[in-house]
Parts: sequence; C-alpha cells; structure tokens
Amino acid sequence: DGLEVCKRLRAASDVPILMLTAKDDTKDRVSGLDAGADDYMVKPFSVDELTARVRALFRRSVPTSRPEILRFGDLSLDTGTHRAYRGERAIDLTAKEYELLELFMRNPRQVLTRDVIFDRVWGYDFGGESNIIEVYVRYLRQKTEQNGEPRLVHTVRGVGYVLREEE
Repeated sequence: DGLEVCKRLRAASDVPILMLTAKDDTKDRVSGLDAGADDYMVKPFSVDELTARVRALFRRSVPTSRPEILRFGDLSLDTGTHRAYRGERAIDLTAKEYELLELFMRNPRQVLTRDVIFDRVWGYDFGGESNIIEVYVRYLRQKTEQNGEPRLVHTVRGVGYVLREEE
C-alpha cells in the first residue's frame, strides 16, 4: 500500500516524497499528504509539470547554510534540527507542518494569503476547492495550543492566516 510505504519512508528519512497516483479525490490527497508526502500528483500528468514539481521539491529540501533559532513569544523553531518548542515542551511536527510553521515564524504578524501559503509550502496551486491549508493549520494549532496555551496562528476571514499574539 502506497500510504504505508510513504509513512515508513517519512519515519526513517526527510527525503522528498512525491506521490504519483490515479486517486484524485480530495480525501485521497489529504491522506497522502498526511502520510508524509511532500507533493501529490494525479495521473494522467504532464511530464513538464512533473519535472517542475520535482525541481520544487529539491529546491525546498536544500538545507539552509546556517541553522537558526526562530522565536515568537514562547514558541521556538530550530531550523537546523527541525525541532519546535512551546516553552520547554517539544513539539513533534511532520515535514509539512514544519514548513508551514517556519513560514509563519519567518513572517510574524503578517497576514499570509492562501495563495502565498500554497506557493511557499506546497510549491504550486493546489486548487481553490482544497481544504489542505485549513487541515494543516488545525494540526499546528492542536500541537501548539496544549494545556491552555494561547493561540498563536489566527484566521483572517476571507484572506488567510497570521502568526500573532492573542488580543
């Protein structure tokens, strides 16, 4: 089963994973991405699009030359180890959750539109009907708001999301 292979590969490695499948339902796409895939393409596909997506995966997987610790309030993100912390509590993130949190932390207090998030985290236009951003924002909130911790990722209705303190 492709999802199981993806989960096992993701558990053992940070290698970029592109799922290439005939399953085109949004539910299947979300399942593939949740299993650890970095991208998801449906057959039939254009070879030009496939090569562009592979280039985007490699571009996003190149490590930064200097690791840094990004901080926002009591939230910190180590770009060298890909570890996140809320205070002293470690937060386990999937590859996509990490990318999304890093995008927010590199752009604090700036409203990020859905288009910007799709482009910077997924590397392409996933489609207007997809709820993948909402799904991953929910995952981030669940992981960063435990034990009554205040919300940091806020919805800006009709626009996108912003990393900011609660008002």
